[in-house]
Amino acid sequence: MRFLFTPPAEAATDLLTLPWADPLERWQDERVIEIPQTGRTRHVVRFVAAGDGLFALKELPEPRARREYRVLRRLRELGVPAVGVLGVVVDRPADREAVLVSRFLEHSMSFLALFADPRGVHLTRRVMDAQVELLVRLHLAGVVWGDCSLANTLFRSDAGTLAAYLVDAETGEVHERLSQEQRDHDLEVAYGRVTEELTDLRARGALAADVDPALAAADLVARYEQLWAELTGEEVLPRDQQRLRIGARIRRLQELGFEVGEVEVVEDPAGVSRLRLTTRVAEPGDNRRQLFTATGLDVQENQARRLLADIACHRSRLEREEQCHVPDAVAALRWRAEVYEPALAEVPPSLRSGLDDAEVFHEMLEHGWRLSEAAGRDVGPVAAARDYVDSVLATAAGDPVAPALLRTARPRPAP
Repeated sequence: MRFLFTPPAEAATDLLTLPWADPLERWQDERVIEIPQTGRTRHVVRFVAAGDGLFALKELPEPRARREYRVLRRLRELGVPAVGVLGVVVDRPADREAVLVSRFLEHSMSFLALFADPRGVHLTRRVMDAQVELLVRLHLAGVVWGDCSLANTLFRSDAGTLAAYLVDAETGEVHERLSQEQRDHDLEVAYGRVTEELTDLRARGALAADVDPALAAADLVARYEQLWAELTGEEVLPRDQQRLRIGARIRRLQELGFEVGEVEVVEDPAGVSRLRLTTRVAEPGDNRRQLFTATGLDVQENQARRLLADIACHRSRLEREEQCHVPDAVAALRWRAEVYEPALAEVPPSLRSGLDDAEVFHEMLEHGWRLSEAAGRDVGPVAAARDYVDSVLATAAGDPVAPALLRTARPRPAP
C-alpha cells in the first residue's frame, strides 16, 4: 500500500492510521463522520475529521484516481476553482480500489441542495453564470473537463453571486492549449448533461415553471461562446481609437476576473489593425489578501471586495465625524471592532451554526440598504443587523441555503 500526499505533510499524518486495508464503506473509525450528501456520486464517499481539517475520501479505480490527483494538483497551481486535493492511496490489499483524499469545501452546496429549497427554483440564471465562468476558466488553462455537469460542481455563495468549483476531475485532461474540437466536445457534453439534470429538477417540481431545460442548456453554451469571444476574440481597431479601445477591452476583461498576458496589434497590407490578446485567469485573491492583511479576516474574493467597500465607507464616516485623517490600517481595525463584529454578535448562537460569517454580513449590508431606502435615512448597521436576524435569518432557521435565497431580486444601484 502506498500513500502519495501533497505538502504540507502534517495534514496527512493524522490520516495514516485510518483502516485503509478495509473497504471504505465498512469503516467504523471514530474519525469518520456522516455528512448528508444531496448530490449524486458513482463512488463510495466518506468524510473524515482529522487534525484541524475535514476531508472527503472517494474510492475509485486506481488509473482514474491517479489522473484526478494529477489534474486537481495542476488546477491548484493554475488558480482554477476546484476542490483541494491532499493525496491518493494506491496498491491497497485484496486489489481494492484506490482512495482519493481531498479537502472538504466548506460552505459549499451541490446544485441539488441549492434547488431543494422552494426558493431555489429562481436560481437557474445564477447557477448557469457560475458554470459558464468555471468552464471558460478551465479551457483558458488548457484543461478538458470531459464530464461537465452540475453534479460535478459545488457552489458557494459569494457576496450575492454563486462561485462554482470543480469537484470531479476523473475525466480531466491537461494540455498546453485546447483545440476547437476539444472545447466543442466539452460543450456538447455540458449541453446534454445539464439538460438531463434540469429535466430531473423539473420533474421534482424544483425548477421554475418558465424554465425550459433544453433552452437553458443551450443558453449556457451560447453564453460560454460570448464570454470566450470577449476573452480571446480579435477586434478591428480604427487607427485613431487604438489606445482608447485597447484600454477599454483590458478593463472589461479585468472586471470579469481575467488578466491580459500579451497585447498584439497586427496591421494587414490593407492598413486594417487587429487587436489580439492573450488572456489568462487572473491571479486569485487580490481582494482577499488585502482584506486579510488589513483585518485578519479570511473570506472569498467577492466577499472581500464588498467588505473592503464597507471599510472605505466607514473610514469616510469616521473622518467626517472626527474631522481628522484616519489611516487605512486604523480604519480597517476600527471597522472590524465597531461594525463587523457587533453586527455578527446580533446573531444568536442558535442560528449561528454552519453559517458563513462574511456572507451573512454581506446579506446584512444589503438588508440595511433596503431598510434605509424605505425609511429615507440611514438606519445604521446594528439596527439593520437586528432586523435582518428577526425578519430573515430567524425564518430560515436550520436552512443554511436560505439566507442567500431570501435576498430580493431588486438590484442595488452602483455607488
